[in-house]
Amino acid sequence: MLMCLDVGNTHIVGGLFDDQQLKLRFRYATPQIGTADQFGLFLRGVLQTNNITVEQISAVALCSVVPGCNYTIRHAIMQYFPKAEYFILQAGVKTGINIKYKNPAEVGADLIAGAIGAADAFSGKNAVIVDLGTATTLVAVSKKNDFLGGVIMPGMRLAMESLRSNTAKLMEVDIEVPDTYLGQSTRECIQRGLYFGHLGAMREIVAGYREELFKGEEVIVIGTGGFATLFREEGIFDVILPDLVLQGVRIAYENSKAAAAKGAA
Repeated sequence: MLMCLDVGNTHIVGGLFDDQQLKLRFRYATPQIGTADQFGLFLRGVLQTNNITVEQISAVALCSVVPGCNYTIRHAIMQYFPKAEYFILQAGVKTGINIKYKNPAEVGADLIAGAIGAADAFSGKNAVIVDLGTATTLVAVSKKNDFLGGVIMPGMRLAMESLRSNTAKLMEVDIEVPDTYLGQSTRECIQRGLYFGHLGAMREIVAGYREELFKGEEVIVIGTGGFATLFREEGIFDVILPDLVLQGVRIAYENSKAAAAKGAA
């Protein structure tokens, strides 16, 4: 089995793949990662709870946007999964995605993984990947698998925390789908600002991509990330794929392994 990890600023999202099938999904709070022992024991605990042995894990593959965690995670894998192959999606790994950034090394590994997953799921089609996590990103990928660029803006929780931290009277609120546009309490006003502000920004950017980049061609708009399901009924996404990044990490690992085997032949 293959363990994939998507290391983000808020959560480490993990998944266990048996061949191409996602069998198990789990989360760990990134700020609480602690030591390699703590994280390694957590991973072992997840396996034990689900009646999976350490020996069944043949490899651990990850993408990370938190460089400070990478050493701890690698050390945890080496110590607690000593027979597992280790793979990290980073600059220099051949992915089949053509990065058209001014500086390709700046592209987040999670964005690349999402692009890989989209190119695999919708081969030969233009795609916009909207990932609603700590940050909200909107990435454009052409039908030729060109990573054209994107937009990064504060995610919904980050925006809420900014309001709470930098104002005297605004509070933390639950992030949920409002039933009206008009808020009639401070709490309701913040909730509506977060939700409809985000919705309007996403619609505007996607519309701009359609006109500026794809010029009337078909575009698949993919929602992913923790808050994507909040917008399920808004008609902005053609499909919601919660595990898109994990799938991309899996595909990147499998492609890298196949390329290494071909090179050794």
